[in-house]
Amino acid sequence: MDEQQLNLLIEKAAERGARRALESVGLHDENAGKDIHDLRSLIDGWRQTRSTVMKTVTQWITVGILGALALGAYTHLKDK
Repeated sequence: MDEQQLNLLIEKAAERGARRALESVGLHDENAGKDIHDLRSLIDGWRQTRSTVMKTVTQWITVGILGALALGAYTHLKDK
């Protein structure tokens, strides 16, 4: 077996392995590209939502702390 035949054999084996892997996760049909696109869109949406939630929670905590400080200052100055 020469090098060219070996390379051809390796290439065919790799293609078969790739097909089997895609079939095992359900990405072997003509809709696979759309499925991947949909999954990426879903993941991007999840990441954006998570980021927005984190920013909102941080803002609420900051407003709460500042509100507590303002209330404390008000009650301290009111007593004087």
